[in-house]
Amino acid sequence: MPHIVIEHSKGLDGTHDLQALCDALWEAVAAHSSVTSPDTVRIRSIAATASRIGVEPQSFAHATLLLLPGRDEAARNELAQLVMDHLQSHLPDAGSLTVRLTDLNPPYLKRML
Repeated sequence: MPHIVIEHSKGLDGTHDLQALCDALWEAVAAHSSVTSPDTVRIRSIAATASRIGVEPQSFAHATLLLLPGRDEAARNELAQLVMDHLQSHLPDAGSLTVRLTDLNPPYLKRML
């Protein structure tokens, strides 16, 4: 854990390397001092089939950062800023970039091979 879900406008997947964003973000998050098990870090992107935002250009990326309880406020802020920094680096011309941190409260179930 953490998990990051990046929702984005449909056109970004054709003009930007979203796999490179996911890979770079995974490396950075997995290396963060508050992440003790890098094998639990999950990052995925999902294209919105339709959207409308209040700015031009009509493109966006919104990352939801899901964290289990236990990290201090400084680590939470660092992780959120890390996500924003990577969005800005990989999607510099997107009309809107946002990050929301959400606590993933128990029960949280998982199965890994």
